[in-house]
Amino acid sequence: MNDVNAAKQASDRLSMGGSEAAGTGPLRSTSAPLILLALGSNLGDRSRALADALHRLEAAGVRTMKASAVHETPALMPEGAPPDWDRPYLNQVVAVVTSLAPIALLRCTQGIEQAMGRRPAARWAPRVIDIDMLAFGDQRLAMPELTLPHPRLHERRFVLAPLCEIAPAWRHPVLGLTAAALLARLPEG
Repeated sequence: MNDVNAAKQASDRLSMGGSEAAGTGPLRSTSAPLILLALGSNLGDRSRALADALHRLEAAGVRTMKASAVHETPALMPEGAPPDWDRPYLNQVVAVVTSLAPIALLRCTQGIEQAMGRRPAARWAPRVIDIDMLAFGDQRLAMPELTLPHPRLHERRFVLAPLCEIAPAWRHPVLGLTAAALLARLPEG
């Protein structure tokens, strides 16, 4: 089984049953904010890393409500990056619910990244796991450690394509555009 199929099967097992897991039902109740996370991996067993991150999130009380398919995408390569950084990513977006506040959720995701072997490195360096908080309801935060919504999500096809699978009508709290509209604005490729 390839990396993409293995990661998708793992995320399917974690999603709730019924219409939620099938991707046809509503994402949230009226009382819970829509929380969106992006997961990515381009080192080691990438599919296992995504599945492990989802299991660790569940164990920490962060329940997956809906998960996109797993997408394989090229690494972002800044000018002058070493050739060994050019490793494709597996990317996935999940909608989750949790009782954690945004900063507590950030600490949780950072703890999972560290427990899985992520170490401080240069921006865009390869990583075993990357968990980014894309949005937390309609909240807007601008703190040194966390900006919500994610400041570059509207520029990234590798985030918007999977996001559109699970929440095409999600509206960016600052730009006012849906995920589908943001994706349509991006150039192909």
